[in-house]
Amino acid sequence: MAFKVQNGQIIPVKSKTDVKSKPNVDFEKILLEKVKRQPSVKISAHAIDRMDKRQIELDEKDMEKINDAFEALEKKGGRESLLLYKDAAFIASVQNRTIITAMKSSEMESVTNIDSAISIK
Repeated sequence: MAFKVQNGQIIPVKSKTDVKSKPNVDFEKILLEKVKRQPSVKISAHAIDRMDKRQIELDEKDMEKINDAFEALEKKGGRESLLLYKDAAFIASVQNRTIITAMKSSEMESVTNIDSAISIK
């Protein structure tokens, strides 16, 4: 046991060996929990406006698939990406996890300033 002097008094202090150690926690488990807490995909105001005008609707299941696509793009190093899903196309900032704009696939003629694309099944 260790001691320290505080205000002229000797006070016992638990040393590192006196403190009970926590059970060994698996690093992979902690990492997976952190990854699961990643913020979900955001949709910009502009994209929401475009989706409303084009009657593109996404439910929770759709957002899960899009989130999985973001994770795949992140692993591959994508930054600005084209996401093709059902009859819609989205331009997204992978780093910011944000859908920037949306359109119907039939409206898409050419897409510039992207470094990656993914077709979501």
